[in-house]
Amino acid sequence: MKAEQVLVIKLGALGDVVQATGPFAAIRGHHPNAHITLLTAPVFRDFLAASNWFDEVWVDSRPSWKNWRDWHRLRFQLRGAQFDRVYDLQTSDRSNLYFHLMLPGRRPEWSGIARGAALRHDNPNRDSMHTIDRQADQLAIAGIKNVPSPSLDWVQADAARFAVTAPYVLLVPGGSTHRPEKRWPVGAFTELARRLVARGVMPVLIGAGADAHAIGTISYFCPGAKDLTSDTSFAEIVALARGAICAVGNDTGPMHIIATSGCSSVALYSQASDPALCAQKGADVTILRRDDLSGLSIDEVEAVLKLD
Repeated sequence: MKAEQVLVIKLGALGDVVQATGPFAAIRGHHPNAHITLLTAPVFRDFLAASNWFDEVWVDSRPSWKNWRDWHRLRFQLRGAQFDRVYDLQTSDRSNLYFHLMLPGRRPEWSGIARGAALRHDNPNRDSMHTIDRQADQLAIAGIKNVPSPSLDWVQADAARFAVTAPYVLLVPGGSTHRPEKRWPVGAFTELARRLVARGVMPVLIGAGADAHAIGTISYFCPGAKDLTSDTSFAEIVALARGAICAVGNDTGPMHIIATSGCSSVALYSQASDPALCAQKGADVTILRRDDLSGLSIDEVEAVLKLD
């Protein structure tokens, strides 16, 4: 007998992917003998393939709206797999369109928000729910009642190559380049790093290429900091988080990894994002919020750090 064919769609962003790990586990638990395929962005392929939730990982090429050849290729791939059920955890305009690519003919049972979906999540309050609660509510309609909390316990990685000296604190001073209002000032991170060094604690700076200028500034004025810009995989961030005393960072993807890994975390929010909808979740998470993060003092942040 052919195994049930299940597709899970989760394209990004990083924080959303981390918060979907609970739903991933719940879907696998609900379909223990199914062949489960994940459709995701290239950057998450290897990271999520290392879990035991998926039998296969497809990369979404995200064809442009005018590239009909790639759309036809994607449609052929989706229809050819003959999925029995699809869990659209992205619930975007793009993933809704994937539902309609299944026509004509039989379409799988579809859990998402696309019009015509058999398991449509039509809760009028979905946009005011935290991501985790919204996905759990969506899966309940599909018959999955127990959705665990996000977890990265399955990640296996080693941070030894970074030669980080304990005790250390992770600092995440970057974030979306087009949302500068979500960032605590670089000068504040620099002074916090200097204070940590004075207390015998190594600041370890985590970020991507777009954060190089901010992290470079901190490193220049705080030579005792360890700059790991663009040098950490997602799994290695988990390993670093497991060994850190605590972490401080803006509302950005790596902070979701760090918090979910169990590290004591302080996440900084401005009016640009609402923690009620997207806050980091973990064993020990503190949210500090100001309408303008320049109004958040270094003393306030230092006071909530658990350095002992």
